[in-house]
Amino acid sequence: VNFLKLKPQGEILDSHVTIGTDWCSDVGIYEFAMGATGKKVTGRYSFVYVFEGGEWKINHHHSSILPEGIVAAEPISEKEVRGLFNLWNDALATKDPKKVAERYSQAGVLLPTVSDVPRTDYPGIVDYFTNFLKLEPQGEIES
Repeated sequence: VNFLKLKPQGEILDSHVTIGTDWCSDVGIYEFAMGATGKKVTGRYSFVYVFEGGEWKINHHHSSILPEGIVAAEPISEKEVRGLFNLWNDALATKDPKKVAERYSQAGVLLPTVSDVPRTDYPGIVDYFTNFLKLEPQGEIES
């Protein structure tokens, strides 16, 4: 309610859209101009939409204020994104669960292949890979 009292008007500054079957996502940076105060607030956002009951609905929404002076990443190509998989795969090859876990962000979530327990922190991710690496996995992207 307090946010709405500021009379926000949002504008997307940077957007990255992904489209799937009956879902899509939009992540990026947006800015709100507060009509009541004139202040501007820049933030990160993510929306995941699902097609439900004949219309698009928000399934997930995240927003957080962008810290001042943050260094934004340079644009990344699809080839470079695929190369990030190779960094993860190379970490698997070390057979060191900590090396693999270091590939995940501080707020990373792992929904593992051979476990039904989500891993939501560094110790949990290390624990999963301690056992998974005993299977000597090797990954490959086929498309």
